[in-house]
Amino acid sequence: MATVADLQYGQKGIIKDFTEHSLPVKLMELGCLPGNSVELLQIAPLNDPIYINLSGSHLAIRRSLAELIELDIIEETQAK
Repeated sequence: MATVADLQYGQKGIIKDFTEHSLPVKLMELGCLPGNSVELLQIAPLNDPIYINLSGSHLAIRRSLAELIELDIIEETQAK
């Protein structure tokens, strides 16, 4: 199963589930819920944190947290 941490630049996915039910409430309030879209925008130096567009909200999250969010990839990367 792919996770948010597996996305490449520009890839989009639809959140499917969480591998653990311990996501911060604030993240869920910002739209990290099954059925919502997520897109990888940037990766910081040393690969952590990652910058995502989560249903219109731009967030920086730790890679360890991104690994808990399962998704279905819906759009392949665009060449940059």
